[in-house]
Amino acid sequence: MDAELITTELVDLDLAERDRRAAVRSLAQRLVDAGRVTDLELFLADVEKREARMATGLEGGIGIPHCRSAAVTAPTLAFGRSTGGVDFGADDGPATLIFLIAAPEGGGAEHMTILAALARRLVRAEFKQTLTAATDPALVAAYVRQEVAP
Repeated sequence: MDAELITTELVDLDLAERDRRAAVRSLAQRLVDAGRVTDLELFLADVEKREARMATGLEGGIGIPHCRSAAVTAPTLAFGRSTGGVDFGADDGPATLIFLIAAPEGGGAEHMTILAALARRLVRAEFKQTLTAATDPALVAAYVRQEVAP
């Protein structure tokens, strides 16, 4: 069976880090702990290379850091919610909803499919409101899987 795109352990409803790199590292550590990333530093370097090409902040308080990496074992999505906000380079300010998308280096278009599905949901106020108001990581994981999983 394929690994689920997002699980309870990959949800952080109280992401404390305010710095972009620290926030990504915190979410990436969850990927390592879940066995989805085999080498934290390699993965972080790949995310950083992607960020250097183009900021991954979207209007409306959204951050979607993502990359393909040899350190990723299965297409995975981690979610963090930040009350203080993290700067991902969006024109309208920091992100409070952060989705870290990890795709295997040799993988197909899965991460683009995930990105596209996520982008479609993020324009819906209901999707963002549900994530903003959520209090249970398990419910967040189930909701995101239902809305975004290919």
